[in-house]
Amino acid sequence: MTAVLPRLSEADVTAALSTVIDPELDEAVTDLGFVRSVEVRGADVEVHLRLPTSFCAPNFAWLMVSDARDALLAVPGVGRVVVELDDHHDSDLINRGLAADAGYRGTFGHEAELSLDELRATFQRKAHTAAMERALTAWLREDPSRTEQQVGDLVLGDLTGDTTSLLSRRAALGLPVDPSSPVLLSPDGSRPDPGSVATTLRKARSVRISVDGNAHFCRGLLTTRYPGSDADQVFRPSIDSPLPLEVLK
Repeated sequence: MTAVLPRLSEADVTAALSTVIDPELDEAVTDLGFVRSVEVRGADVEVHLRLPTSFCAPNFAWLMVSDARDALLAVPGVGRVVVELDDHHDSDLINRGLAADAGYRGTFGHEAELSLDELRATFQRKAHTAAMERALTAWLREDPSRTEQQVGDLVLGDLTGDTTSLLSRRAALGLPVDPSSPVLLSPDGSRPDPGSVATTLRKARSVRISVDGNAHFCRGLLTTRYPGSDADQVFRPSIDSPLPLEVLK
């Protein structure tokens, strides 16, 4: 007996797209307002994406568009999937390549890098660093008597806030996620020695501020380019209020 799949809905499509991350900004394309339109016709889906400028890097654009298509193809009951990028200087090229299932190198030819895997991994490492810093800063804010030096002894099981983002980014890099694992890690995944704890945390903070600043800037550009698109944006909670001076020791 053939199982009857539930009718595909726009909510199913949006949920799938919410797993697609802008690699540079480390936020879902749905939260950034990059989803311009969703159309569901029976089991078939057509999605249009938009970016803050027409000259956003083609490799980043390709990653998001191809990831969106892969995410939608994985939805139970989906039929034909069309994902297109609008108003980009390489829109025609990217849309043709995606429709033909040509892959990144097949689409861009000699202009393409050998692989996007290392680019993706680079930004996954930055995303982990930013998520790690957010978790540690939240822990520091819970008790003004805590100091930066103390985070060197902190393990994942000590964190009391939402660790979903941090754990998912650690898992993507193959880093340990068990409760006894240290929270603070150096960029190479090792545990910093006690004398480097404060420096490692502050370098992580600079990465997080850069990621969040770029996301804020891109949201503004998108709103300028597409008036009203701010209604589609969901902002990540800010943790940028100043830390007490006694913490910064």
